[in-house]
Amino acid sequence: MMKKYFVIPVLFVLLIAGCTPNYDQEEEIVQDTKEEESETAIVPSYNISDEEYKMPVEYKPAAARGVIVNQVFNRFDITELEEGLRRHSKDVFNPDDYLFQEGQYLTEDTVYSWLERNSEEHEKGLNPSINIKDEDNPDPQAFRNAPRYLSHILEQNYLQKTKGNQVGVKGVSIGLALKSVYQFETEPGRTYYEDIPKDEMLSKGKDYAQTILQRVRKIEELKDVPIMIALFREEEQSSLVPGNFVAKTFVEEGSSSIGEWESVNEDYILFPSDEADSDYQAEATVMKDFTNEVREFFPNFVGVIGKGFYVNDELQELKINIPIEFHGKSEVTAFSQFAYGLVMENFRNNYDIEINVKSPDKQEALIWREAGEEKPEVYIYQ
Repeated sequence: MMKKYFVIPVLFVLLIAGCTPNYDQEEEIVQDTKEEESETAIVPSYNISDEEYKMPVEYKPAAARGVIVNQVFNRFDITELEEGLRRHSKDVFNPDDYLFQEGQYLTEDTVYSWLERNSEEHEKGLNPSINIKDEDNPDPQAFRNAPRYLSHILEQNYLQKTKGNQVGVKGVSIGLALKSVYQFETEPGRTYYEDIPKDEMLSKGKDYAQTILQRVRKIEELKDVPIMIALFREEEQSSLVPGNFVAKTFVEEGSSSIGEWESVNEDYILFPSDEADSDYQAEATVMKDFTNEVREFFPNFVGVIGKGFYVNDELQELKINIPIEFHGKSEVTAFSQFAYGLVMENFRNNYDIEINVKSPDKQEALIWREAGEEKPEVYIYQ
C-alpha cells in the first residue's frame, strides 16, 4: 500500500502521481540471452518501493504466458500465486541485489506437457495416469483414485549484473499450484467434488518438485543457478479468498536434489465467516462492531467484506470492501471522515489496513494505514 497521498482534509490529486516510478535516471544494461548476441535492456534507477524488485523497462512476458488462467480457476488464487511467490523469493533473492523478470525458460508447451496425466502419449505428464475401462460409462472411482493434483507450474527469474554492464539469470523461483478440491465430470452435467487432504497434497507436491528440479537442471541456462521451490494449496473455485503457500525449499546452485522443506504457516480469512468466528474471534468481533457502526451511518448499505492475511497466526494485513450507493460527493466525504474515525477507534495499528469504499459504478474512497503508523490516510476519488 502506498503512502504518498494526502490525509483529511482531503485534497483532490491524481492518484497515479504518488506511485509513478521516476525514469529520469536510467541505466542501460545488456542481458545475456540464449543466442550469442547480447540484448540491451533499460533498468530505472528508482523504484516505486524499496521493498519491491526493479524490472527492466522493456518488459518481457512470461514464456508460458496465459497458461495460469486456463489451469487455476479462482482469480484470487492466480493473484496470490504470482505475488506470493515473489514475496517469498525476497527471503533468498534480495530486491536490493536482484532484478525481477517473468519466467523465460519454461514455455507454454513445456508447462502444458508437464501438467498432463502420465501416459504413453504424454510420458512427461506429472499428474497420475488413470485407467478408464468403459469410455462411454466411466467409473467415478477411477477419477477418485487418480486426482489431478498439479494445476500449474509458475516460473520467475531473478537477474543480477555479471561482467561489465551485462546481467544474467542468477536465481529462479518455481511455484507449484496444487488442488485442495478435485473437480471432475463423468458425463455432461454430472460434476463431482472430492477434497484432497493437505498431507496427501504435500506428499505429491514434494515428489513433483524433485522431478521438476531435475528437468530444470537440464536447461543449459539454469543448470547452475540457485532455485527456490514453493508449494501453493489452492482454494475451492468459488472461494472469496485465495489459497496459501504451505511449504518451500531452497536448492543451492548446481544441486539437483532437494533437502529439507520449510513449512509455511499462512492463511487468508474471510470476514464474516464461520472460520473467522471460531479461529480468529478477536478480529471477528472487531469486524462485527465495525459493520454495525457502518450500518448505523448508512442503514441500507449492502454489507462489509473483510479479508485478513495471517502469518504464523498473526494478522499482517486486513483489506475491507464497503459497497454503498451514494447520492453526491458530500456523502462520500462525510462517510470517509466517519470511517477514518472508526479506524482510529476500532483497529490496532500492528497490521496494515486498507478500506475500499465503492459505489455500484466506481471506487469512491481509499482509506489506509501501514503497520506502526498512528493515523490513517485518505484519498477521495474525483
